[in-house]
Amino acid sequence: MKGPPPGARGLTTRLKTAKKRKIGSQRWLERQLNDPYVRAAQQQGLRSRAAFKLIELDERFHLLKPGMRVVDLGAAPGGWTQVAAQKGGARIVALDLLPMDPLPGAIMLQGDFQDEAVEQAVLAALDGPADLVLSDMAPNTTGHNATDHLRIIALAELALDFALKVLAPGGSFVAKVFQGGTEKALLELLKRHFSSVKHGKPPASRKDSAELYVVATGFRPG
Repeated sequence: MKGPPPGARGLTTRLKTAKKRKIGSQRWLERQLNDPYVRAAQQQGLRSRAAFKLIELDERFHLLKPGMRVVDLGAAPGGWTQVAAQKGGARIVALDLLPMDPLPGAIMLQGDFQDEAVEQAVLAALDGPADLVLSDMAPNTTGHNATDHLRIIALAELALDFALKVLAPGGSFVAKVFQGGTEKALLELLKRHFSSVKHGKPPASRKDSAELYVVATGFRPG
């Protein structure tokens, strides 16, 4: 799997403005059509451009290895799950509020991660300690930076709480946060339980996006 070549632009596609089409919708469509990562994902049969974010994080932090047990939270439409499967994950459990098409080599679950019954379903499907917990979960943004930051940190905290329960010694944890970094309490908890904690913004993450990823490796139980 390879991303688009550096500086790849291709031909720029412009859409004629329909009378009933909102300007924001038109801009989104134009951005999608002109996005080299969108085109590369289509060419390589990947479910989403987001797959390249995990590919690039893996290239930097060496997260994925054959035979791993992986949990992918906030997985829809399954781009990260797909990458984990292609990298040789032995048991991959994907969860999202939205339905997902089946994917060979993965168990696709639908439900709210904050529901205890859903968490138990993930644990049952995992059937053993995880080597890697991924969370690309993100709240619906409000446009108010402080509110959005608090919401995504809350999701990251939920994902970390789960990771601390299921990770095997030496395991890794990746979660989406927003620029401004990780809250002090969350960062301190990560540093207490992992030998390395870093932030990364993969090239596939759009420059105008506030998203950032916290990557914790070398899990230390207890």
